[in-house]
Order: sequence, then C-alpha cells, then structure tokens
Amino acid sequence: MQLNRATDISLRILMLAAAQRRVLTIDALADALNVPRNHVAKVVQRLQRQGWLETTRGRGGGITLPEATLDVSVGLIVRHGERQTEVIACEDPPCPLRTACRLRSALRSAQEAFFAALDPLTLRDLLAEPTGPALLTLLPLRPAARAMSKQEV
Repeated sequence: MQLNRATDISLRILMLAAAQRRVLTIDALADALNVPRNHVAKVVQRLQRQGWLETTRGRGGGITLPEATLDVSVGLIVRHGERQTEVIACEDPPCPLRTACRLRSALRSAQEAFFAALDPLTLRDLLAEPTGPALLTLLPLRPAARAMSKQEV
C-alpha cells in the first residue's frame, strides 16, 4: 500500500518535531524535509487541528510537539491521513463488476491489516536508533539555541 503525500509529510513532520523537541518553523521544516512550504503549512494546520502539534504565531513562533503526541499510535496517524482513500476506486468510473465483486472487500481487509500492523507502534518508538539520531542532524541548532542549551546543562 502506498501512503498519500499528505500522510507521508505528516509522519515526517511529527517525527522531526518529536526528535527536535523545540520550536520549529514552517520554513525550517520545509527545508529539512525537502517538501514545498505550502504543503508543509497545510499539513501542519491539519496536525494542529488534530491536537498533535501546537502552533504559535508571530515573531519567535512556530510549531512544537506536545508530550502526549509521543504516545500516539502510528496506525491512528496513518488512518487519519488516509481516511478518504480506498485501495481501489470502483465508483469513478463505475465498474460493471461492483455489485458482484469480492475484490473491493478483500482489499479493504488488507488495508485494515496494514493499519493494524502500525497500531502498536507509537511516535516515540520511531525515535529509536538509527532514526532518532538521524532526525537530529536534519535541523542543526542555531548559534543562539546552541548557547542556550549549553547554559541549561
């Protein structure tokens, strides 16, 4: 099964925000993930409405990941992103077999099995090595942030 582009971007944004654990901007996310800025902005808006990201407007604003989001199931995230998508389109154009075909229900079952395989996995699980350390290299700390993090230690 192939994820739609918005679901793919959602997972990348959530993983990067989970690993970075600091305020990130739309521009920084777009650059780090090599995704157009307008796509990132749309996906961030959806994730914020879902409660998986927090956003702050204005100077010094950006997005942050609430602690609770770390325990969200990857299956739930993918289901949310793929909710409108079926594996096969039987209605447009109308398939002449749609009233007597077993393929659609078999593919729905396969799709649900795919989601179910992702259910036990959480966003926190995705941060395990080697992924977590790799995510940290995508957005290096700015000089001011580096100095602040050294003072906090």
